[in-house]
Amino acid sequence: MSTFGQYFRVTTYGESHGRSVGCIVDNCPPGLQLTEDDIQPQMTRRRPGQSALTTPRDEKDRVEIQSGTEAGVTLGSPIALRVMNEDQRPHDYGGGGKNIDAFPRPSHADWTYKEKYGVKSSSGGGRSSARETIGRVAAGAIAEKYLRVAHGVEIVAFTSGVGHEHLFPSTAEHPTQATNPAFLQLIDTVTRARIDEFLPVRCPDATQCAKMERLIADFRDRKDSIGGVVTCVIRNCPSGLGEPCFDKLEATLAHAMLSIPATKGFEIGSGFGGCEVPGSAHNDAFVKAPAIPPAELNGASSEPPRARPRLTTKTNNSGGIQGGITNGAHIYFNVAFKPPATIGQAQQTVGYDEAEGVLEAKGRHDPCVIPRAVPIVEAMAALVVMDALLAQSARQSARGLLPVLAQTVPVGEQENNLTKARA
Repeated sequence: MSTFGQYFRVTTYGESHGRSVGCIVDNCPPGLQLTEDDIQPQMTRRRPGQSALTTPRDEKDRVEIQSGTEAGVTLGSPIALRVMNEDQRPHDYGGGGKNIDAFPRPSHADWTYKEKYGVKSSSGGGRSSARETIGRVAAGAIAEKYLRVAHGVEIVAFTSGVGHEHLFPSTAEHPTQATNPAFLQLIDTVTRARIDEFLPVRCPDATQCAKMERLIADFRDRKDSIGGVVTCVIRNCPSGLGEPCFDKLEATLAHAMLSIPATKGFEIGSGFGGCEVPGSAHNDAFVKAPAIPPAELNGASSEPPRARPRLTTKTNNSGGIQGGITNGAHIYFNVAFKPPATIGQAQQTVGYDEAEGVLEAKGRHDPCVIPRAVPIVEAMAALVVMDALLAQSARQSARGLLPVLAQTVPVGEQENNLTKARA
């Protein structure tokens, strides 16, 4: 389907070489200050043509708000966002004996789309193209602004692996990054501004960034491609988010991330490496949460007032989620992306007519999607948290209308929930 979310609903539209791409956002809270300037920075981080390591397709990806705001304020009605395709070249996908449209590209969605629908887009992959993610990033920027203004949520993603080069490789001492002090310090402090100092790869380490850049360039020069890993951290996420049993927050995050084109894996917290750690070391012991300065509680600081948690955890192997519900600690996870399927090398394959042949793909394609995937991962994370937040807000609003019982915590006094504790 082309719609994501139950409460904060996003429907994307458009094909790779159509006239435009974009989305419609339903149920954005009214009263949020919002203009194109709030959305464009993430669109610019995602757009093609950023460097010699990305597709040379020249798209500025200028976003236009078509509805849902007035005088720069959201109305609560559907928000329509549009981006025009300005550098279309559908002719790159046809003509000649090596016609890309005569062959389903190996590991691409060409064959499966035609099997499903009986017809497929003749250029660029259509809806299976990464150009579809423009709508996700635009909607994610809206969700991010609300989360930041209302709850101080911060979402930062970065490149942590390209091919065999890794920022935090597994070791005997640290089979999972969850126990690596360098990783934990990074996710505690890293910012998008810091990440973008390491363009074009977006790996926040000068040495590893240079190695990854050389690796991508090598595959590009050989008309080949390579995959990698994006790591994302969500800070200051309210506790209590997530809907057991089938919509646990890590499950909805996995759903969101694996819906991104070219994704092949997802792991949260200690992930697969955590399987090598005994339970006595893996368990996250509870400790009393440090006090929040009064200025932050009563709104005197520049940051949004925050809820006052009673407990936190000494370690965070759980990745901020326990029993499918957020516990207030950092949420962090990895997303694996495969090598882009469309490459310039000649490949022996079989065409739609079942005849053997050689495909030598034309068009403009990324040798590695990782650098441009960073803002897409951030956007999908924001959509998941926003949707869960609205669900929990609705639940707490409804519960707040009921009489307080002995076994319940009054919504207005509950410290470990969405209610902002104010002095």
